[in-house]
Amino acid sequence: MAVRPDLSAFQITRKWPARHPERIQLYSLPTPNGVKASIMLEETGLPYEAHLVRFDTNDQMSPEFLSLNPNNKIPAILDPNGPGGQPFALFESGAILVYLADKSGRFMPKDVAGKYETLQWVMFQMGGIGPMFGQLGFFHKFAGKDYEDKRPRDRYVAESKRLLAVLDQRLAGRDWVMGRDYTIADIAILPWVRNLVGFYGAGELVDFDSFTNVQRVLAAFVARPAVARGLTIPARD
Repeated sequence: MAVRPDLSAFQITRKWPARHPERIQLYSLPTPNGVKASIMLEETGLPYEAHLVRFDTNDQMSPEFLSLNPNNKIPAILDPNGPGGQPFALFESGAILVYLADKSGRFMPKDVAGKYETLQWVMFQMGGIGPMFGQLGFFHKFAGKDYEDKRPRDRYVAESKRLLAVLDQRLAGRDWVMGRDYTIADIAILPWVRNLVGFYGAGELVDFDSFTNVQRVLAAFVARPAVARGLTIPARD
């Protein structure tokens, strides 16, 4: 019988006990960043156990969560069988995508040029799409919508439209960001596009109807069974 991994050294397991310590432990919430990890885990088929990190009770500020991610952001993972067979903790959704691609051998081109081109588009999401779309959401849907001065909102509208235009141009004549092959670049970018026009309700603001290539690829993305599952993991109470 295989020996069950001992994760007791990780403080986070005191708040979120591992029922299956031999599986990757995912600490997350189904936000655009959170679902990157759950979608990737669903796509790869790597065994994992999901734990809900509730923002309404400030779980992300608990000592247990901060022990794994001092930056208090989801998602984070704890892999009992990390490099060298040792438990390994990781935060930052982009880093998690790269790690899981390496661990599974999937959704990352094998050639060096293709790998770095894929990483280029992951960084495009991390440094551009995520922050800009997120700020637009704040000024359009959340507290910022009540500000009389609309110049901040309009600034993020303009930048979001610019980023969508870059993405739309990239997707012209391509099935996915990297062409025929579905990669972590798609898993990084498309949840944010979905959130912008869905949850944030900003499609009209950014003239989303004009970005036909982005619409086409987003539809293909959400039609994937693993994506449909991952978008709801961890389940909210």
